[in-house]
Amino acid sequence: MEYTVQKLASLAGVSTRTLRYYDEIGILKPARINSSGYRIYGMTEVDRLQQILFYRELGVGLEDIKDIVTAPDFNGSKTLREHREKLLEKRAQLDLLIANVDKTIAQSEGRIKMTDKEKFEGFKQKMIDDNEKKYGKEIREKYGEDSVKKSNDKLKNMTEEEYDEVTRLADEVTQTLAEAFITGDPTSALAQKAADLHKKWLTYYWSEYSKEAHAGLAQMYVDDERFRAYYDEKQPGMAVFLRDAILFYTGIKA
Repeated sequence: MEYTVQKLASLAGVSTRTLRYYDEIGILKPARINSSGYRIYGMTEVDRLQQILFYRELGVGLEDIKDIVTAPDFNGSKTLREHREKLLEKRAQLDLLIANVDKTIAQSEGRIKMTDKEKFEGFKQKMIDDNEKKYGKEIREKYGEDSVKKSNDKLKNMTEEEYDEVTRLADEVTQTLAEAFITGDPTSALAQKAADLHKKWLTYYWSEYSKEAHAGLAQMYVDDERFRAYYDEKQPGMAVFLRDAILFYTGIKA
């Protein structure tokens, strides 16, 4: 079975513009161009488009998708199994949030009484799943499966007071860091206050703290473009400044 751009777009529920863009960036090339100049797609391209749309649904960026589906060792069956696992995780997250909403409705109608822990279960799990999707691979490579599991368990077991405090600390880190950045000196008292606040924030997630791990995380903020983009969004150079402040704070040399 072969498809033109229009027919494949209609079949997959995407726009013809999307398919043409995928061709331009090399993520989905047509099987051939016919004598009339039309792009023609075969079953191989249909299967690849399905894979691309799976990854898009999971929130993976196009550049990362391209690296995955064009890799020499790309395995379609293995990838489908991985998709299935991720979709099951996503369904579990949605089920938890739906259950949380159902309980909240029941409480508002006076049928049950929710504990404070129950009120935040769905949101905590969503935070874990979002972090896993964005940074799971890198964090596991750097700190190991056991450390990640302990961190996630610690977040799940946070009390309402602890959850509020860690949220407040995150805001205070951001504000203090912005003020310190203006000085241009990562060794200044204000910058060191930001580094100390960052340490306190980390202890709510880490089962144990070490200066070496803190410094390593700070370096990852610079080395990983996603972390760097997060810190540099409002002020370019912020990730490097925070790293330097933390390195001075921990006494670990770059």
